[in-house]
Amino acid sequence: MPVSAGDSRERGLKVLGLAVDTCTQVEALLRCERVLAQGAAAEPLQIVTLNPEMVMAARRNSEFRQVVQRAGLVLADGAGICWAARRMGGPVPARIPGVDLFFDLCLLCARRGWSVYLLGAAPGVAEAAAERLQEQIPGLLIAGCKSGSPEAPDEEVAEIRRQGARLLAVAYGAPQQDLFLSRHLAATGCAVGIGVGGSFDYLSGRVPRAPRVLRSLGLEWCFRLVRQPWRLPRMLRAAPFFLLVLSRRRSLSD
Repeated sequence: MPVSAGDSRERGLKVLGLAVDTCTQVEALLRCERVLAQGAAAEPLQIVTLNPEMVMAARRNSEFRQVVQRAGLVLADGAGICWAARRMGGPVPARIPGVDLFFDLCLLCARRGWSVYLLGAAPGVAEAAAERLQEQIPGLLIAGCKSGSPEAPDEEVAEIRRQGARLLAVAYGAPQQDLFLSRHLAATGCAVGIGVGGSFDYLSGRVPRAPRVLRSLGLEWCFRLVRQPWRLPRMLRAAPFFLLVLSRRRSLSD
């Protein structure tokens, strides 16, 4: 079972009923390092990088909601989560994009000699991302990379376990990647699992990221929409999130 939300750290924020960690990226990395250092002996740590679309999906999907509630780390990936925290007058979490956290986890793994497995995305993307990561991070050990399928978990789990990776990144998109990790992370033998969405596309260079200034202003979504207009229906599914937050009184609870 992944590490539960009820461990020793505090979650001082709830966004529409979902608890979010208010740690910094450095604090999140330190927590991951402690678990990764234990390897297969560790109780696996699942990381959820939360955005408004995922919050709305969790309200519709009870299993996904439970996964988020049980995850060892729930981090504010989307600027909308930070906005909601400010709106409710609570502690504002540091925004920790999944792609940035995963890159820093790869730096950590390279420094400590731990291997990483990349699972998901379109055929060839995980391999391209792994190649770019190894160019940028000398000494990074890639245990394996595969597009895989959430519909054939047994095959994927057996392969990951054979390769002995410490860190597993899954790019099936939410909620599939988070459900996969909740169900199978322990069986893979990996100490830490993180759902990374479209991160492999960015890391492979196939999709450009927004300029740093737009990211700092919380406008990465706007850049992505201009570059990928097909994302509009997905963004519209997240629109009720903002209406729900606006309708709440300033409170840390649901």
